[in-house]
This record gives sequence, C-alpha cells and structure tokens, in this order.
Amino acid sequence: MLFRANQSNSTLLRPSSSSFRFLSTTNTDTPSPQPLKAGSKKISPLKSQLKAISDLTKFKLSSLVVVTTGAGYLYAGGPVDISTMMYACVGTGMCAAAASTFNEIFEVDADSNMKRTKSRPIPSGKITKLQATAIGSLAGIGGTSLLYAMTNPTVALLGASNILLYSGAYTYSKRVTEFNTWIGSVVGAIPPIMGWAAATGGDLSSVEPYIIGSLLFLWQFPHFFALSWFNREDYARGKFQMVPVNDPTGVRTAKYIQEYSLYLTLFPMLTTAAGYTSSMFILEGTAINVYLLYLANRFSQDRTNANSRKIFFCSLWYLPAMLFGLVFYSKNWSKESIEEREKLLLTVDGAVKEENNGENVIGDLTEGVTILTNGEAKEQDKVSLFLPYNVCIGVNSIFVDYISYVKCERSVERNVCS
Repeated sequence: MLFRANQSNSTLLRPSSSSFRFLSTTNTDTPSPQPLKAGSKKISPLKSQLKAISDLTKFKLSSLVVVTTGAGYLYAGGPVDISTMMYACVGTGMCAAAASTFNEIFEVDADSNMKRTKSRPIPSGKITKLQATAIGSLAGIGGTSLLYAMTNPTVALLGASNILLYSGAYTYSKRVTEFNTWIGSVVGAIPPIMGWAAATGGDLSSVEPYIIGSLLFLWQFPHFFALSWFNREDYARGKFQMVPVNDPTGVRTAKYIQEYSLYLTLFPMLTTAAGYTSSMFILEGTAINVYLLYLANRFSQDRTNANSRKIFFCSLWYLPAMLFGLVFYSKNWSKESIEEREKLLLTVDGAVKEENNGENVIGDLTEGVTILTNGEAKEQDKVSLFLPYNVCIGVNSIFVDYISYVKCERSVERNVCS
C-alpha cells in the first residue's frame, strides 16, 4: 500500500555503549543495543537518530505518497500554483509519516515476531513508544494544519481521515480479515485525490479525481499480493490475515493478480473512450500493461517466489510510467481547459479582478496572469503552466532511488514491505 508501512529491514549499526541512544532514553521494555561488530564503521549519534526517525516514519514510502499527490495536482491541468502544489505534497507526506508511525506503535508485538520488521525502531529499542507517539502526533497535527492553512479544508479533512483509516481500520483489520488489502488500497488511492482537491480549491464534483484514484487503487493489488506471497511465512508469524497466508497453493493469489492486472489493462482504454485522455495513452498504456499481464500469467502457471518478485519490481516502475501517461495525455492540459481553470481561479471567493478597462482578463497564454487566491492577487509565471515534463523528471529520480533501495533489500529476511 502506498500508505502502508515500507518495512525496511536494513540493519542499523548502533553506537557503542559509551554513545548516546535515541534521545538518551532508557527503555526497559526493549532489547539493549548490541556492540559494534569488528570492522564496522561507527555511526554518529545524530545520524543514528535521524535514520531511526526516517525508518519510523517510512521516509521512502512517504516520498512515493508525495509523488502521487503531485500527480493528482498536475492531472487537474494548468495553471499550476507551485507553492500550493508544494504545500499539498509536503502536508500529505507528513500525514503519511504520521499514519506509518501510529501503525508501527500498534503493531510492535507483531513486528517483533517477523524477520522483516523486528529491526524496526520500536521493536529494536531505538525509539520508545512514547517517543514514537510524540513524533506521529507532531507529523499528523503539523501535516493537517499545513494543508488546512495553505491549501483548503477539503484537503486537510482527507489527510486527517486517511491517518485514521490507515492507523485505525486498516491496522486493526490486518489480523481479522483478508479484506484488509482492499481497505489499504482505499488508503493509497486518496493522496492523488488530495492533490486534485488542492489544485481545484477542494472541488471533487467531477469524475477526474476518482479516475486517478482508481489507478492507485487497482495498482496496489498486483503490487501487494506479489509482495505478500514471497513474504507469506513472515506474515504468518505476525498472525496477519493476508490472502497468501490463507492460500497455501497460491491459486487465489494468482487469480487476484491476474484479475486486477486485467483491470489495469482496460484503464487507458476506458479513460480515452470517455474523453479524458488522448488516444496516445491507449498505445503507451497498453504496451506497459501487456508486460504486467505476461508476468501475472507466468506467476499463475508457476507460483514461485521468484516470479512474484518480478511482479513486485515491475509494479515499482509501472506506477510512475502510468501516472506520467495519465497526466501528460490528459485533456485537462488543452488550451481550452487551462482557460476555463484560469477563469475559475480569477473568481475565487466571488471576486473578479478587472484588467485593462474590461479587456480580456485571461490574456495571452505566453504572458503572466494575475490570479486571485483568497482575495489576494499574485503573479503566476505562465512558464509554470506546462509542467508535466519537469515534474516527471523529479518523479523519475524519486522512483529510481526507491527501486535501487528495494533491490538492496531483496532477501526474504531484509525485504521492503509496502
């Protein structure tokens, strides 16, 4: 899941007994730090603390949430307010960090029993539950406050709701029902909708935000079922009710992966047929999905860990590729759509700024435009209206970094979990 914990098991070298632990706090309920191994490189206390916080809040996973939020913002089309987009991404990322932190607090017992998660900050004793609660609360309150103040109440409400949905309903359901995967997929589908809401002043009345949300929703099934298949033994140790845990033959797991891969294949066809994307999205989207379907069918015929890993790693580059196509080929970036949104922005809070004695307030698309936001006029550089290329460069760099990180954790004992 995109909000689901990115369970990094990369071993953190702890300082020697003469060094300070995280916040210099003694936790009698958690294991004592182990001495450095011979030849190991000593890590400074500050760097150790920052690494522990990064692992607790799932920094790399939260960065993926930021990417999907940005994609949702750009999918709404131009003009683009860079500052609002950045506030939306940062605020949503903070909400994701809070949700991951609370999830770790509630699942500390299960994490202690699983090879992939026992080195997490709380079960390993790097961070106490009290410290984690403070960090999660700070991230959650700060994130929702930032969204409320700098975007709009709708985005803030979605952010707060997703924290509760992930750390509450999803976390609880993992030990109760296989349906937890579907709940988690809803959590992952909300960030791009938040991005759309930030771009449109909170307007969720159109179909488009749910289109990009559905892409995230569908994507998570082949991604997570593949991940949970080659980690099914570990999930069983944590007593989680995942489909692969209760599916020893893998028949149902393979069926779900094939089913949702097929839905993803139909996605670009349906968006183009409905008039939301250009026909080029069908060509590129189909080419990507054919490969995913091939891997899904291969896993169905030979349900090995190796084949499930291929699906998992495919899903890591699949998502940015599809998001790029959806944004780049969206008809919201047509000249007419941009002009309509400019008119909408010019009438925010019921105010219309008349320019040049009643002349066209839209102006030439190559010139600057004055936009009223909360009654305050600010200049918008029109170069920033056409951002898909620039943003996708940033998106690509984040995902390349993430995929490289995952490949360093390929063993079952040290695998990345969403």
